[in-house]
Amino acid sequence: MPAYMVFMREKTLDQSELEAYWEKVMGTLDGRPIKSLAAYGKHLTLEGQEVEGVVIAEFPTLEEARDWYYSPAYQEAAQHRHRGAVYRGLIVEGV
Repeated sequence: MPAYMVFMREKTLDQSELEAYWEKVMGTLDGRPIKSLAAYGKHLTLEGQEVEGVVIAEFPTLEEARDWYYSPAYQEAAQHRHRGAVYRGLIVEGV
């Protein structure tokens, strides 16, 4: 069953850290069965606080999404994201 990783950027803290993250994150995806569905496109907030941007990626399973997120390569890249902005992230299993 597919799973969807969703990240919402709530507030940018350091643009240079985000740029370092974007450079490093691409290498963490090599060989992973991931499909990018949305990445910082135009969005409309219907409820809750406004966010700066949204990323949605599809993985074949929840386990594969979790494995990528907790991989050493991604966790190393993610340190730049954590310093660069406040994010909310989750994985949701599809139907």
